[in-house]
Amino acid sequence: MRALSIADSATIILGLQDEIRRSGESRYDHRLHGVLLVAQGMTCPQVAELLGDAPRSVEYWVRRFEQSGLAGLREGERSGRPRRLDEKQLRDINIALRQMPRELGLGGNLWDGKTLAAWIAQRYGMELGVRQCQRLFQQLGFRLRKPRPRVAQADPARQKAHKKNSRR
Repeated sequence: MRALSIADSATIILGLQDEIRRSGESRYDHRLHGVLLVAQGMTCPQVAELLGDAPRSVEYWVRRFEQSGLAGLREGERSGRPRRLDEKQLRDINIALRQMPRELGLGGNLWDGKTLAAWIAQRYGMELGVRQCQRLFQQLGFRLRKPRPRVAQADPARQKAHKKNSRR
């Protein structure tokens, strides 16, 4: 019987590895296969090369399996980085976002990431990135509103004069 081959196998391998990493269940199955191969006599570096993982990862899987059984191979909770803002500060931010920035001594009429970052720096002496402040909006149930340009409210003659393709 002749060996089968897959065209552009390097790209296919990367795609399959991404698919395995995407879902918690497929990562669990992937770890199961790794531990099974070690149990069948392969070394951790051999399994790692076969599965496309680091040898240290395979060693961790085997150790966790020996300590906790199948539960050791499941996805665990990842704590992540601790919050920089406590619950009281989040409540204060929620209250502040319900007011106009001008009422709090800032410029502008609408909140955005930059304005919120400036207010937090002024109020708490804490530097947060614009993107992190945008995530705070979403977390607190706010959505981004962009101001409409005043041209839309102008008279038709001024609108026509402003348009790019209009003849002046």
